[in-house]
Amino acid sequence: MAGKRNLASGVRRATFTAVALATCLIAATGAGAAFASETSVRSAPAETKPKLASVVDQAVAAGVPGSIVRVDTGKGKPLTISRQALWSVNDHKLAADDRFRMASNTKTVTATLVLQMVAERRLGLDESVEKWLPGVIPNGENLTLRMLLNHTSGLFDYAWDPQSLAVMTGQSDVYPAPLELIAVATSHPVHFAPGEGYSYSNTGYIALGLILEKVSGRSLPSLIQQRIVKPLGLKDTYMPANTSTEKQDSQLAHGYEPDAAHLAPLIEHLGVEVPEGFGFVGPARGKRVDVTAINPNWNWAAGSMVSTAKDWATFDRALLSGRLLPQAQLNQMRTTVDDGSGTSRYGLGLEEVHSSCGTVWGHEGSLPGYRSYNYTDKVGKRTVSVLNTTHFGLQADPKAGAAEAALVDAAICTMLGKPIPARSSG
Repeated sequence: MAGKRNLASGVRRATFTAVALATCLIAATGAGAAFASETSVRSAPAETKPKLASVVDQAVAAGVPGSIVRVDTGKGKPLTISRQALWSVNDHKLAADDRFRMASNTKTVTATLVLQMVAERRLGLDESVEKWLPGVIPNGENLTLRMLLNHTSGLFDYAWDPQSLAVMTGQSDVYPAPLELIAVATSHPVHFAPGEGYSYSNTGYIALGLILEKVSGRSLPSLIQQRIVKPLGLKDTYMPANTSTEKQDSQLAHGYEPDAAHLAPLIEHLGVEVPEGFGFVGPARGKRVDVTAINPNWNWAAGSMVSTAKDWATFDRALLSGRLLPQAQLNQMRTTVDDGSGTSRYGLGLEEVHSSCGTVWGHEGSLPGYRSYNYTDKVGKRTVSVLNTTHFGLQADPKAGAAEAALVDAAICTMLGKPIPARSSG
């Protein structure tokens, strides 16, 4: 299921073993690479400035349409870099402070709200789903909130249903509501009995969003505003209204995906049955499509939040330093299960990721046109964000995927104050 999850679930496990593949990129990233750049490297260690910028350059030259990198070592001002392919500049000039669709990073916010309610004794991690959503999920009496949070529920991921794939690509204008997503998911068999395995599922987080609204009496966007955005002073972070229409944010980075012809080999490789010509809807950009106008807000509590690298660093720092949760709930959040990747483990809406330079905590997310990695150290002192303006393009092109893996690893190493591996810096 790993390949299928990469395609449709809105999240991809960090695969740092793929960094070794980046060595094949060096010859392809020399003089002549066409991209626009913006770099602010004010207080990072001098030796890391050109090295990390070089790795970002390599990623764009290898096929990543655009990349924003922000590294805060906890000392002085952060290092920020943005790069984009020249062909994309007329759509939108990418900047380090652009807003970005954070996709499954949203799960960390949803989980934080659940754990705040647990701390207030309004919810219990081992309470049944049936208690809060009676009759909504089959076998809900044997499913707990904890299982939804750490993906051990066994629930089918709605994103894998053909109806969801059609909405995801813009081929369908049918806009599913949260209860409809759950109905789609529960029309499929479960992967395993509750608590008997691990399978990443957006479905569980849709259920958690409904539970949060029920227990609080507020809409999820307003709950996020009240408990996360306002207390932390986040200026560019919001959950869009869960509607079929959306006024496009002028400060939103543009996202791109392969056109139908170049997407087809990836779909075929993963064994997904789709109609002929299946692809993303949007303005053509050579072999790519600008997918920015595709509305992803139906992913709601599982993956619809918009933010910036700076704002998300503020959130991660507050979370892991204990500002948003009591220690008991933070410890629960960092209690992990094996996710089968070999490079990470999953807690309660929080990933424990093992890079070549050390362990970090956070999440990653993927939507059409958007791939984001946001991490911090265990105490919330250092932060790093890598935001790339494609997801499926990295799956379809091994060179671009390897270059991205090298970039994420290099950025984490920079955050941790360790040398960038030679294979990443070229």
